[in-house]
Amino acid sequence: MTATAAPLDLVLLPTWLVPVEPAGVVLKEHGVGIREGRIAFIGPRAAALKLAATEVRELPGMLLSPGLINAHGHAAMSLFRGLADDLPLMTWLEKHIWPAEAKWVDEAFVRDGTDLAIAEQLKGGITCFSDMYFYPKVASDCVHNSGMRAQIAIPILDFPIPGASSADEAIRQGVELFGDLKHHPRIKVTFGPHAPYTVCDANLEKIRVIAEELDAAIHMHVHETAFEVQQAVEQTGERPLARLGRLGLLGPRFQAVHMTQISEDDLALLVESNTSVIHCPESNLKLASGFCPVERLWQAGVNVAIGTDGAASNNDLDLLGETRTAAMLAKAVAGSATALDAHRALRMATLNGARAMGLESEIGSLEVGKAADMVAFDLSGLAQQPVYDPVSQLIYATGRDCVKHLWVAGKQLLDDRQLTRMDEQQLTATAMAWGKRISGHHE
Repeated sequence: MTATAAPLDLVLLPTWLVPVEPAGVVLKEHGVGIREGRIAFIGPRAAALKLAATEVRELPGMLLSPGLINAHGHAAMSLFRGLADDLPLMTWLEKHIWPAEAKWVDEAFVRDGTDLAIAEQLKGGITCFSDMYFYPKVASDCVHNSGMRAQIAIPILDFPIPGASSADEAIRQGVELFGDLKHHPRIKVTFGPHAPYTVCDANLEKIRVIAEELDAAIHMHVHETAFEVQQAVEQTGERPLARLGRLGLLGPRFQAVHMTQISEDDLALLVESNTSVIHCPESNLKLASGFCPVERLWQAGVNVAIGTDGAASNNDLDLLGETRTAAMLAKAVAGSATALDAHRALRMATLNGARAMGLESEIGSLEVGKAADMVAFDLSGLAQQPVYDPVSQLIYATGRDCVKHLWVAGKQLLDDRQLTRMDEQQLTATAMAWGKRISGHHE
């Protein structure tokens, strides 16, 4: 740092600093300096205190890490939280969720549901989320106004959906939104063909061509259940992932969500194409969809990120809790207590999510030059004592209620557990009003 540099906007002095990159590192008595929304300094506390700064904040007993990245969800579905529980995926979708969506989903539903999801995620330490839901333009407005960061996946299905009468119309809207937002500092638009069983080859090929032209990502539910794979094989003799490979969709810009069924051939395809996998353990457990073999993928070199899925099948957007579940489940599935250790679990919830979205040069770790997306977890409570390894304590002994402060691009969106830009009481009242309307007509 030269003496001529402008003063820092903010210096944070946590007890523990976990940059995530380099891997496995915990820095004690270090500080982070922020200037114009970016990380400008990381170094020992004594050096940090010598820097000129507009604001210096002590964070005693806190662990500062990159903001959590929720790599898959359906934000507005928060308004269907708990509507149809304890059912298998296809029954849940065909008998409950799709009819409820047909009846209730409009722009107001998406706006209110997305705002609810954004607030819940900010309070849980999430600074960036991926959203795949109807009326994506409305969702992107919510993200813009909230100060949060997001990937908006344009939902594309072969049949009419709320807000788009055909796949072509959905694609056209997606291209338009992509163009409108391509210079947005916090929103990235991607294409979201729903699943192999709801999108035909012709539409997948259209999406592939457009995504290649725009250098856009593709986000898709793939191999969510054994039934999906089995049905595809019976009907076509081909596994869905192999079909996507044949159509040229797989690659570093492809995000395969769920992947609970992975054969040797599937694994080879994922590795060879450098496709990312988004793991949603709690939704998969709740719908009894199966288990993604995370450790096997990780050891093979596949980038695995983590998502909550929607609150209608989870039922919370708690990525810290999700990460703990992922770490536990990975051990059970691999039959090994060393599978997915705490540091790798945190990496999965941060940098791997950034990589999946093509944002790893911008977010996912605390490095000089990157955006200042950060969260401070309070580890000073009774239930966290004593602290031998703060990252283990974070993953295995800490709930999202320990999220104290949160910043996106250097702007504080959560201050001492209070949302700085959103009215929590108003959001709660709005969600309750929707609940009354929907339950009155649900039976």
